[in-house]
Amino acid sequence: MKTLYKFGSAAAVSMSLLGTTAIAGNLSDPVVETVATPVFEPVAVGTDWTGAYGGLNLGYGDIDTNIGVSGDDKTYGLHVGYDYDFGQFVLGGELEYDKADIELGAGAAEVDSVTRLKLRGGYDLGRTLIYATGGIAQVDTSLGDENGEFIGVGVAYQVTDRFTVGGELLEHRFDDINGSGVDADATTFNLRGSFRF
Repeated sequence: MKTLYKFGSAAAVSMSLLGTTAIAGNLSDPVVETVATPVFEPVAVGTDWTGAYGGLNLGYGDIDTNIGVSGDDKTYGLHVGYDYDFGQFVLGGELEYDKADIELGAGAAEVDSVTRLKLRGGYDLGRTLIYATGGIAQVDTSLGDENGEFIGVGVAYQVTDRFTVGGELLEHRFDDINGSGVDADATTFNLRGSFRF
C-alpha cells in the first residue's frame, strides 16, 4: 500500500508540474514579431527642360489690315531654341521661321513669311510646360519687310525625354509696312514637334 501511495504521490506531483507548465505557458504575454514595412522612394514629379531643341511647325495664320483687306491660310516652318529649367520655372529663347502664302484681298498684298526672335518663360508641371512668350517678328510681304512685336501663350508635352509636342497661339502687330501706310494684325496658331538635344 505504501508503494501504491508513493507511486500515486509521484504521479500527482508530476501531473501538477505538467499542468503548471502548461498553464504558465498560456498566461505569458505572446511574442509579437514586427513586420518590416517596405520603404517607397518618392517618384520625381519634375522633368528637366534644360537643353537645346529644334523642330517643325504646322499652323494657320489670319491677317487683318487697316485698309480693309484680310486673308488667312496655312503656314509651316521650323524652330530652334534653348531652355533652362530653374526647378519650377523655365526660361528660354527661340528663333522661329514660318513660310506663308497668305493673300490679302484681291491681290492687294501677299505675306510670304514671318521670322520671330522669342523669349519664353513658363511653369514646369513635370512632363508638361505651360508658358508665355513674346518678342520681335519680321514679316516679309509683297509691299516689303517690316519689324513688329508679338505676344502669346503655348504648351509643350514631353512624349519621351527627347521628343516634345505642343501648340502655340501668337498675336502680332506690324505698323506702316515698309512705309506703305498699311498696318497689320496677325494671329497665328502652330502645332509643333521638337527634338531635344
